[in-house]
Amino acid sequence: MAKILIIEDEIGISNFLTQGLEEEGYEIAVANNGLSGLEMAFNSGADLILLDWMLPKMSGIEVCKKIREKNKQVPILFLTARDTIQETIEGLKEGANDYIKKPFSFEELLERIKIHFRHFDSEDILTLGNIKIDIAKHEVTVDGNIISFTQREYELFTYLLKNKGRVCTRTEIIEKVWNIYFEYDTGVIDVFMNSIRKKLHINKDNESIKTIRGVGYIVNDI
Repeated sequence: MAKILIIEDEIGISNFLTQGLEEEGYEIAVANNGLSGLEMAFNSGADLILLDWMLPKMSGIEVCKKIREKNKQVPILFLTARDTIQETIEGLKEGANDYIKKPFSFEELLERIKIHFRHFDSEDILTLGNIKIDIAKHEVTVDGNIISFTQREYELFTYLLKNKGRVCTRTEIIEKVWNIYFEYDTGVIDVFMNSIRKKLHINKDNESIKTIRGVGYIVNDI
């Protein structure tokens, strides 16, 4: 049984989510402030975290940052009334996998949770020249040296390598990597691609990771 940690200070929302998700067969743990939520994130063995942005004692964004310092794999979904592009980018950069704007329908939230629990069918090892992704270890290396990727950087780069040799459009990337299925400013992808290139020491003229202007990205062995 998958375990979901809800970090939410509004009792009505946490009770509503708990009841609905338990009926769907999930095991639920609840924290009503940022500090207790962070402690439970480290100790509860949660398989997925629903995290409110506005929390007492420690903000959701700070909780997210601290979780990612120790756990880069657990999916984190923000529950937030904030919907500006800059705030969304901030949350994604700090390691959130997704966000859903309040008020939301339970059905939409449930579908997003199911998406994050699905495992991509994949090979164990993906390569691009001297770059290697070990899926089992959740690890990116260059010439055997481990590269520190955020969860989102890892997911994005892994998706591109799984689709090596074909153009991945911006819309496709937002849908498949961010799991966002509505109109969205795909410029957020550039922020992560710039960071990936910098960490891998690949400049924009390098054909191994190529930007197709106005369309998306493609990776190729060269």
